[in-house]
Amino acid sequence: VWHLALFGSDDCLSVQCLNAMGPDAFCFENVSGYTNMKKYPYLWLCYSGEIYNHKKIQQHFEFEYQTKMDGELIFHLYDKGGNEQTICVLDGVFAIFLLDTANKKVFLGFRPLFKAMTEDRFLAVCSEAKGLVTLKHFKAPFLKVEPFLPGHYEVFDLKPNGQVASVVMVKYHHCRDEPPHALYYNVEKLFPGFETETVKNKLWILFNDAIKRRLMTDRLGLGLQLVAATLLKQLKEAQVQYPLQTFVIGMEDSPDLLAARKVGNHIGSEHHEVLFNSEEGIQALDEVIFSLETYNITTAHASVSMYLISKYIQKNTDSVVIFSGEGSEELIQGYIYFHNWRDIRAILRKV
Repeated sequence: VWHLALFGSDDCLSVQCLNAMGPDAFCFENVSGYTNMKKYPYLWLCYSGEIYNHKKIQQHFEFEYQTKMDGELIFHLYDKGGNEQTICVLDGVFAIFLLDTANKKVFLGFRPLFKAMTEDRFLAVCSEAKGLVTLKHFKAPFLKVEPFLPGHYEVFDLKPNGQVASVVMVKYHHCRDEPPHALYYNVEKLFPGFETETVKNKLWILFNDAIKRRLMTDRLGLGLQLVAATLLKQLKEAQVQYPLQTFVIGMEDSPDLLAARKVGNHIGSEHHEVLFNSEEGIQALDEVIFSLETYNITTAHASVSMYLISKYIQKNTDSVVIFSGEGSEELIQGYIYFHNWRDIRAILRKV
C-alpha cells in the first residue's frame, strides 16, 4: 500500500511519498532525494503489483537491468516508447505513478488505484482509497476520492508550482479484445469456431498459459483443485525443487476441507487446513469491510474466509504468490442463479 501527494508552492515542486508498504512496492522518496534508476534521473516511479511478462519483454528488447525488480521494466519501456508503449506491453496487476521531470508530465495507470484532485489542481494518488480520505491540503478542507478506471491510463501536465492539468484519459484495452502484450507470448494457436470441442480446447490452452505466466516467484501457494494439479505438472516440467503448498479454509467437518485434503494427499503437496467458527467470522467482518472498502453484501460475505486464510498464510508461511479460483464461477456462469437468466447482456454486465 502506498500513497503519494503532489503538493507545491508558487516557486517549488514537492513530491512526497507519504507511505509505502509491502515487498512489491517500488517507489521514490522525493524529487531531491534518490531514485532507484541512475540511468533515468528524470523519471520517478511509484509502483505496486506484479508484472508477469517482465523477463520476456526484457529479453525481447534486450534491456540491461540494474535491479531484480519487475517494476524496472517500466523505466525502460517509457524511455523507449512513451505512455502507450509502456502500458500496453505490460501483463499483470499493478498500479503506476510515473513522474517525468524532463517533459513535465505525470502518468497514471492501471489498478488498483485511486486519485484525488483539489479545486486548485493539486493531485494525490493511492493504491487504496483509505489512504486519501484523511489527507489534508492547506487550500482544501476535503478531497474528492475517485477510483481509477481499469484498462485506462491518464497523462497530466505538471506545472512548476506542483499543479497538474489532465491532458488525456486513454482507454487502451477492453476485456473483449486481445491484449497487445499477447504478441510476446508463445501461446499455442487458437482455432476459430464455437463447436464444443473447439471451445474446450481453447479454454484449456488459455488456462494452462494463465498459470504458466504467473510462475515468477520462488514461493508459491494455492487453493483450487484444477489449478493445483495443473500447477504441479508445470512445476515438474520446470524442474522446480521446492515443495508446493496448498491451503483450504472452512468450518469443522465441512466438505471443502475433506475434498481439499484428498487432493493434497493425491498430489503430494504441503497441505494446510485452517479452521474457523461463526464467531471468528463475525469478529473479522469489520476488518474485512475496512480492507475491501465496500459494504457490498456478496463481496463482504465471500471475502471473510479469504481474509482469514490470507492472515494465516502471511503469519505461518513465506508464500508470496497465491493461486486461487476466485471469479471462475462468475466467468463460466457456474452458479445456479445464472441458469434462470435469459438476458445475455445482463449476464455480461454481472461478469
